[in-house]
Amino acid sequence: MYQICVSGASRGKSVEQGTELAKQAGKEIAKQGHSLLTGATIGLPNIAAESYKKAGGLMSVGISPAASKQEHVLKYRLPTEHYDTILFTGLHYIGRDTLLINSSDAVVSIGGRMGTLHEFTIAIETDTPIGFIMGAGGISSEVQDMLDLLKASDRIAANQVYFGNDATTVLSKLTKVLNEHNKAYRHIYRKK
Repeated sequence: MYQICVSGASRGKSVEQGTELAKQAGKEIAKQGHSLLTGATIGLPNIAAESYKKAGGLMSVGISPAASKQEHVLKYRLPTEHYDTILFTGLHYIGRDTLLINSSDAVVSIGGRMGTLHEFTIAIETDTPIGFIMGAGGISSEVQDMLDLLKASDRIAANQVYFGNDATTVLSKLTKVLNEHNKAYRHIYRKK
């Protein structure tokens, strides 16, 4: 199956507005048998990771900005409990975001602030499919307007950005495009 990143707000109003959406995303990713990746942060990504593990998800991976577990917990004040493993990158947030998106087959984005916008632009630059679950405000509610600007620059690939009001819809769209893109390599992406 695929490595699906959940991107979203760590703080702010979109955490309050997006809590249920993040729970749905984690549960749906587990139900479909995918691995979950997040930036190993608080807020919506952590809510998705908790829901993923409660739903029986097989592999939850956190990509940390910190160089060690001590730095992750003490300096960055980030969680550890809902991850099967955490990769401590030492790349701070900017480098962590790049590694996170490049390690993902697709991205599910909910709400968000500046970090979510950064992850969106990385997904665009790396041709990584990204789906937005609408309803949590934040960056997600502004992306459609940004797409008009990006389309003018010929930077958006066909079948790259998706929108939906729930996790099932967004993951179905992402899985469909991934299956089509990877049809010659199905044996690589099968469940173990």
